[in-house]
Amino acid sequence: MTSGTDRRPEIDTSKPHPARVYDWLLGGKDNYPVDEAVGEKLPPEAHAAARQNRQFMHRAAAWLAAQGVDQFLDVGTGIPTEPNLHQIVQEVVPTAKVVYADNDPIVLAHAEALLVSSPQGATDYIQADVRRPEEILEHARRILDFERPIALSLIALMHFIPEDQNPYDIVRTLLAPLPSGSYLVLSHAASDLYEELAAQVTAEYAKGGIRLGFRTRPEVVRFFDGLDLVEPGVVTAPEWVKSAPAPATPEGSGIYAGVARVP
Repeated sequence: MTSGTDRRPEIDTSKPHPARVYDWLLGGKDNYPVDEAVGEKLPPEAHAAARQNRQFMHRAAAWLAAQGVDQFLDVGTGIPTEPNLHQIVQEVVPTAKVVYADNDPIVLAHAEALLVSSPQGATDYIQADVRRPEEILEHARRILDFERPIALSLIALMHFIPEDQNPYDIVRTLLAPLPSGSYLVLSHAASDLYEELAAQVTAEYAKGGIRLGFRTRPEVVRFFDGLDLVEPGVVTAPEWVKSAPAPATPEGSGIYAGVARVP
């Protein structure tokens, strides 16, 4: 099952959007010249960061599905890029249900065609902004059973929420109704690993009208307050490995990543 909203809002091609810049960084075609203009000015490391984010999501989703988690709420979905989260988890648990949310209308334009569930499972899509978490939760309740564990996925999203937009309150609101045994999966750009690169990326996004809030490791760890971090804890994205030992010489990364269980 796949469903979504009936609204078809216009896509503003005059301003860059994070989801479309991310699509460009991943080599996608669902972006516009304004998005490409931002992407072209970013350092080469930004391409690696986008790839590392996707690979972390793949590993984390597969691990959670192997633990028996069969419900996922993925906020900040981005433009569908195969394999998508639901394809990964439904490969392990065909009956898994996934709700996607993103605030870019172009994502909606692709959702019905590309976010196609397995026959046994379900996918659903809502156009919504993480800064209005109650709307996301209200919609998610139509598909997901909040009496059973749910994995909340926030991949490369919260660094687009600066401090004055209450990022920690947003995450706490999304987590509050999730029952014991649920999980938070989060990746986040670092401000303290490659400081000059972080400043450069922030400046280039700002030129396109996109505000960023890169954070230090302690600031990223704060998103997991009150939760039980899964080993290896909050590490760089390439270091978050569960099925095999982490590489002896990990790939450099400016992205923190972690998974934690709701006690």
